Amino acid sequence: MADTNNRCVLGGALGDGEAGGDRQATRVLGVVAVLDDARFERQPQCLAERFDEARDGDRGTGDDADLILRRVQYADGRTRAFINDQPVGAGLMQSIGRQLVEIHGQHDERALVDAATHRALLDAFGGLDAEVEATRSTHARLVEAEAKVASQRALIAEASAREDYARHVVEELAELAPETGEEDALAEKRQRLMQLEKAHDEIRDVDEILSGPSAPASALSGLMRRLMRKADSGVGVFQPLIEALDQTLNALDQTSEAVEVLKREMAFDPADLEQVESRLFTLRGAARKHHVAVDELTEVLAKYRAELAALQSGEATLSKLEADVSVAREAYRKAARKLSAGRAKAARALSKAVEAELPDLRLGAAKFIVDQQVDETRLAAAGFDQIAFHVQTNPGTLPGPLMKVASGGELSRFLLALKVVLADRGSAPVLIFDEIDTGVGGAVADAIGRRLKRLAGKVQVLTVTHAPQVAARADTHLFIEKQSIASGAFVRTQVRPLDGVARKEEIARMLAGAKITEEARAAAGKLLSDVA
Repeated sequence: MADTNNRCVLGGALGDGEAGGDRQATRVLGVVAVLDDARFERQPQCLAERFDEARDGDRGTGDDADLILRRVQYADGRTRAFINDQPVGAGLMQSIGRQLVEIHGQHDERALVDAATHRALLDAFGGLDAEVEATRSTHARLVEAEAKVASQRALIAEASAREDYARHVVEELAELAPETGEEDALAEKRQRLMQLEKAHDEIRDVDEILSGPSAPASALSGLMRRLMRKADSGVGVFQPLIEALDQTLNALDQTSEAVEVLKREMAFDPADLEQVESRLFTLRGAARKHHVAVDELTEVLAKYRAELAALQSGEATLSKLEADVSVAREAYRKAARKLSAGRAKAARALSKAVEAELPDLRLGAAKFIVDQQVDETRLAAAGFDQIAFHVQTNPGTLPGPLMKVASGGELSRFLLALKVVLADRGSAPVLIFDEIDTGVGGAVADAIGRRLKRLAGKVQVLTVTHAPQVAARADTHLFIEKQSIASGAFVRTQVRPLDGVARKEEIARMLAGAKITEEARAAAGKLLSDVA
C-alpha cells in the first residue's frame, strides 16, 4: 500500500462492489475470508498487499525493505499465508495486519471499537510512555519479589516436612563420620588381613608339626643318644648315622626358629579383621540407603546439614523477602497512581478534542466520554485502570460503548473524529474508511472530506464513498466496476484510476445520478477547483 499520495478514494456505481478494495484487504490480512466458489473458476485466488516499511514504520522485520503480505485461497476453502514469500500462520498474518491497517465501516467491530485497544490509545494520546513503562517495570519487580517469597515459603514447607528425617540422617552420618577414600583403604586392609589369616593357619600347622606332641625332634634325639652309647662301646658302624641325625636335629632347630620369627612377624588378631569388615560393611550399607557411592556420603551429610541450617535461617530470609515485596508493592502503587492521574488528565483532553470535531459531523449534541474505572486492588502491568470509549448521542440518553449506542453512520463519524485526533499517536499507518458518509450530504459530507484530508497528512487513507464532496478531496481516485464474463456465469471486479476529465465525469455522476447533465459537470468542476 505504499503510494506517493496519502489519500485515495474508491468509488463506483451503486451495487458494483465498491467495497471490494477493503474486502480484499481484510482477506489478505486474515481478518475475514468469504468464499464464493462461483468466482474462483476452480483456480486458487491470490491476494496480496505491499507495504513500504520506510513509510509505514518499523514493524520488526529488521530492514527497510518492502513488506509483502500474500494470501492464497483455494476453491475448497483452504488458505495459505505468506510474508515476503515466507509461509506464516494465519494468526501471525492477522496480528501484523492489525498493526498495518485499520478498517472502519458502518458495522465494523475492529480497530477503535475494540475496548481492549482503548487504554493504549489513551496512553499514546496523553504521551504517557514514561509512566506506562514505570508501572510495567515496577509491576515486574513486584511479581519477581512475590515469586521469591513463594519460592522461599515452599522451601521452608519442604524443609519442615523433611526436618525429622534430616535430623536422623545428620545424627546417623555424623556418628558414622565417613571420610573420602576410606572405603578403598578399608578394602585394601581387609584384603591384607584375610591373606594374613590364611598364612597364619599354615604357620600354625608347621609349628604343630615341629613343636607339637608328635614333633620328630624328641624321637630323633632319643635315637641319636642310643646310637652314641653303642658307638662308645666300640661299635663304629653307627657313626655316620649319628652325624646325619645331628645335622637333622640342627636343621629342625633352625626351622623351628624360622617359624617363631614368622609367627612374631605375622602377628594376627582375628578381631582386627572383624573390626575392619564391620566398618566397611556399615559404610557400604549407608551408601546403599542413600543411593550414593561411599565417598559421596560426606556430600549427603553436608546436604542435610544445609537443609537444617536453611530451616533455621529460612524464617529470617522469608521476613526479608516479604519486606522486599512491601517495598516493591508500594513502588508499584506509586507508579500506577501517577499513571492513573495522567490517564484522567488525558481522558479529559481527549474528550474535549473529539467533541470539538463533532459539530461539523452533524453530531453537535453528542458527547464523547472516556470511561475510566480505577481499581487499586487490581495489580496489573497496565495499572489500576480499565479504559473504554463511550458516547452519548443525544441529551438525556445513557452513554455507552461505541458499538452499542451509535448507529452505523454515527459510529463511522465518531471514529473519524477520533482518528483525526489520534492520527499521529496510536494509529496504524494505513486507514480504510468504508462508506462513512452514508446518510449525510452537503456540509456534513464536506466536513468529512476535510477531516479525511487532514488525516491523510499523517497516515495513508483509503475511502470508499458515494459523496462527491469526499471524493473531490482525494489525491487519487479509483473507480470500481463489475464485468460479466462467460455469458454471465462469472463476475469480475476491476479497479481503474481516474484522472482529469474521467475524474470530473465521475464526480458529476455522483452529483447527478445516472444521467449526467452539463450543470452537474460544471458543479463537479467547481467542486474540484474549490478543494484544489
